Amino acid sequence: MARSTERSKRKYTGKKYRRAHKKRKRDLTRAPIETFIGKEKKKKQRTWGGNEKLKLFATNTINVTDPTTHKTQQTKILDFEENKATKDLNRRHILTKGAIVDTELGKVKITSRPGQHGVLNGILI
Repeated sequence: MARSTERSKRKYTGKKYRRAHKKRKRDLTRAPIETFIGKEKKKKQRTWGGNEKLKLFATNTINVTDPTTHKTQQTKILDFEENKATKDLNRRHILTKGAIVDTELGKVKITSRPGQHGVLNGILI
């Protein structure tokens, strides 16, 4: 079954919507990239219009910015703390924007989208 950005076929009551048109190539989506802590693994992916995205599947380093000194340095991730996006992502230790990890410098909140940007950036909290 293809993943689509189209609305659901059914209303919340269970009644079916009338279809305006069949599925279109432009409406297809891909499976989400669930980044976790581990040996670094990246992959280039061709996107709409011939552009490229860099997908980050796993990493063990993060670029940390200190908000008081405005300096950025790369540090090692020691442990996963929490992900408030969903209980499921928190339980499986998936790194997304807004997740909190423990590093050598202290606790860091992730500010980048690793599945979209291909890098892991964060700010010291």
